[in-house]
Amino acid sequence: MIYKFQSKADSDLFMNVGPAERILSIIGKSAGAQGIIEPSEMPAAIAALEAAVDAEEQARNAAMESAAADGQVVSAAQPIGLKQRSWPFIQMLKRCQAAQTPVVWGV
Repeated sequence: MIYKFQSKADSDLFMNVGPAERILSIIGKSAGAQGIIEPSEMPAAIAALEAAVDAEEQARNAAMESAAADGQVVSAAQPIGLKQRSWPFIQMLKRCQAAQTPVVWGV
């Protein structure tokens, strides 16, 4: 399944089910066939996503430091994380908030 997020203030945003449902969970929305994010909900959603990104990056850095301290080889390659997955969604929320336009999916 693919989620298609739509708004009159921005172009459509397509996401695979896994990342989309994780993002919706972080912002407190049910991962259902249909939904809406009202402009009044967007500041809290943006803040929740940014906090989750920061927490994930801090946890990743701590794990890398711990592994390096234990003498393990630490790869320089970074997996695709929440930061990369949520960035387009956060940008969409910011543009829609500025235009006072909701984001919907499944309609």
